[in-house]
Amino acid sequence: MSFRKLDELGHRLAALEHALAILGADEATHMAPGGGEARAEAMSALAGMAHRQASAPEIGDWISAAETEDLNPEQQTAVAEFRRHYVNLTALPTEFVERQTRTRMRCEQLWRDLRAKGDWAGFLPALEGVIELAREEASLRAGVLGLSPYDALMEQFDPGNRVADIAPVFAELKAFLVDFVPKALEVQERRREKHPLRPLSGNYPIERQRELGLAMMTAVGFDLTRGSLSVSHHPFCGGVPTDVRITTRYRTTEFLSSLMGILHETGHALYEQNLPRQWAHWPLGKARGMAMHESQSLFVEKQIGRNPAFWEWALPVVEKHLGEAWSKDEILAHVHHVERGLIRVDADEVTYPLHVILRFELEQDLISGALEARDLPEAWDQKMRDYLGLSTIDAPQDGPMQDVHWPSAAFGYFPSYTLGAMIAAQQWAAIEKEIPDVEAQFAKGQFDAVNAWRNDRVWSQASLWSTPELIERATGEPLNAAHFTAHLEARYGG
Repeated sequence: MSFRKLDELGHRLAALEHALAILGADEATHMAPGGGEARAEAMSALAGMAHRQASAPEIGDWISAAETEDLNPEQQTAVAEFRRHYVNLTALPTEFVERQTRTRMRCEQLWRDLRAKGDWAGFLPALEGVIELAREEASLRAGVLGLSPYDALMEQFDPGNRVADIAPVFAELKAFLVDFVPKALEVQERRREKHPLRPLSGNYPIERQRELGLAMMTAVGFDLTRGSLSVSHHPFCGGVPTDVRITTRYRTTEFLSSLMGILHETGHALYEQNLPRQWAHWPLGKARGMAMHESQSLFVEKQIGRNPAFWEWALPVVEKHLGEAWSKDEILAHVHHVERGLIRVDADEVTYPLHVILRFELEQDLISGALEARDLPEAWDQKMRDYLGLSTIDAPQDGPMQDVHWPSAAFGYFPSYTLGAMIAAQQWAAIEKEIPDVEAQFAKGQFDAVNAWRNDRVWSQASLWSTPELIERATGEPLNAAHFTAHLEARYGG
């Protein structure tokens, strides 16, 4: 039976994916710098091994035969996902996968060292190598998938995402935000006149912040028997569903950026930890794309972690771990602080989408060849001036060097962040209707009901549906950006 062969293949590939995921998480957190070259070679070899097994010619025959077998609906959908993955895998030669893995890993390792120094000249050759391979990947995939090169890259992160659909939505959102940011800042200034901002004390030992983070993770549903918290240069969620590795970074001068980063990555982890275990070795058992993944992380960070009701419960927890007592109004002035800033991961809800749109626009030009890596600092600076009134021309570490995505060849990922914010706001609107006392539950530190809703509507569905279908089945309507702008208006518009 051909489906049985696919099932057995899934187990073998899952084992290789497991090894690669854990090696990658370790490389970003605990590996000594001197181990970089050997680790890149090891992961390149493993990636090649996985690619050869997953793209073997006989698998196409198994899929075709399985499509004619008497299968239950779940198995039929699993076969469709096997085919989608197989088509994408066979678009790239194994030699290319090995070469790209080695190149991006070495570039990312260099980025960790040179970003802190702002050494754009030293970093540029490595980035140019990654971009050259990204263009080659885009061309190879586009030819097989019948898509434009950039659409073919987005397809790897979010099946169905197309520039033709996203660009108009982002253009409308950009126009709204360019006008709304000054309005939100004006509202904030009026509030500060009545209630002056109480400064953070600037004395937050890392170990105390870590214990606070673990307490928050556990409270919102993270299973510490199947995951852990570490430190990295750039916060991420990696590993596998049975061993989720999330990371943050700390500053002893303040604690909110680390805490919000932990909540964000915990949102990713909850999705992974609650995917159907019986499908874990099938493509069907994977999360449904990065827009949906980002919706789950942003939901925990924004809809829960920045909700005023959450802080009624959280303030005593903060006091216990950090030794500071805050009123809700005092902490919300920081939690809801709006500021035109340079760094995406530290950005507030209002300005964050502009950071994403900037990257979405630039990386399209990078992949098409309309923009070269050497010209990125100037192009980045111009868009930052236009969208946020800030300059990065003399600080590449705050410009095109600030994110890990391009060094690691994740072109096409950035749109998922803002699409995820829209989906999260839409899910929250549906939850408020179905669980009217949800905020009262947050105030008591109760998150079971909202997690049960998300588990039933999103996590347990894995890749049964396309992203548009999953959104509509979960919320009762297609993606509607009005929920996101209404959320911003309600929270920051005065």
